[in-house]
Amino acid sequence: MKLEDLNRELAAKNLGGFWSGNITGFDQNVEPKSAAVPCLWKWSDIYDGLIKARELVNMEMSERRTIRLVNPGLPEKLFATSTVHVSVQLVRPGEIAKAHRHTLTAVRFVVQGRGAFTTVEGERFTMSPGDLILTPNWTWHDHYNGSEEDIVWLDGHDGPLVKALEVVAVEMFSRKQQPVEAIPDFSIYQYGMARPYEKKAKLFDAPYKYPWEQTYKSLKALAVTEGDPYDGILLRYVNPRTGGPTLRTFGCEIQMIRPSEKTKFHRHTSSTIYHAFRGSGCTTVGELRLEWTQGDCFTVPLWQWHRHENPSKEEVVLFSITDRPMKEGLGFYFEEGKPE
Repeated sequence: MKLEDLNRELAAKNLGGFWSGNITGFDQNVEPKSAAVPCLWKWSDIYDGLIKARELVNMEMSERRTIRLVNPGLPEKLFATSTVHVSVQLVRPGEIAKAHRHTLTAVRFVVQGRGAFTTVEGERFTMSPGDLILTPNWTWHDHYNGSEEDIVWLDGHDGPLVKALEVVAVEMFSRKQQPVEAIPDFSIYQYGMARPYEKKAKLFDAPYKYPWEQTYKSLKALAVTEGDPYDGILLRYVNPRTGGPTLRTFGCEIQMIRPSEKTKFHRHTSSTIYHAFRGSGCTTVGELRLEWTQGDCFTVPLWQWHRHENPSKEEVVLFSITDRPMKEGLGFYFEEGKPE
């Protein structure tokens, strides 16, 4: 019998030999490698698509009006990285994005517009540019734009990971909107520096809002310090319940690249999607230069040398979503700087 014959015989019995030349998905790489590639999504393209979808897609035919970031290197071409999905959502004045819940954990980073709100587990959060709002998994949430202008935000969630783990589940609320049950700023009182004692913790992370005004004050206060050689002035959004990463499966960060600042090259086993919230600059990923302006999004796949540069006289602010918390929890996170 030849080896090819044995392979066919095993395959007919739903078996397979685990030997050289017959292994799929377990390539013996010398170092980590992602199918995702560095990619730049221009805001002009994203927003143009949203404006067209604004007239073509309504909330009755689709629960959400979003345009997702698609990484051309991924086989399914559905997500920005292999672990994180990012899309941009637009809600018109007077529209309601229906209440539902799912096993995906999500965040909203507001890009444009004021006066709308998101309700999560009975707590209403107003939305302004730069605000970050957490939507933990299996929490009821809906959106309503009661203003006179469009509201636009970044949606980020762990859909690719949840899909790979085969635990995707979605449930619709009995009405378009859930009732608002919490007092204003309840989460601040519940999870602030002085908080009530909890005898029994809830199973899910806390809904929470990080106001832009507070975040920006922290960035400005730290701008006079030396900062991080690889990321400039970098802040991590801390989980209000645990003091750890923003969420269990991914984290959110925001950083300032100061005028004329150029960070050093480094690489890590986490993948990151960036949004240029303020300013323009460029990020070098391997041999590729990604030149971005305000509103653009780009991704740095895992284990690729990269650095950021702000050649202008104005500060740059980058918001980002990273799968680092999940990688750290599993013992897969490594990082190193490039020797000069």
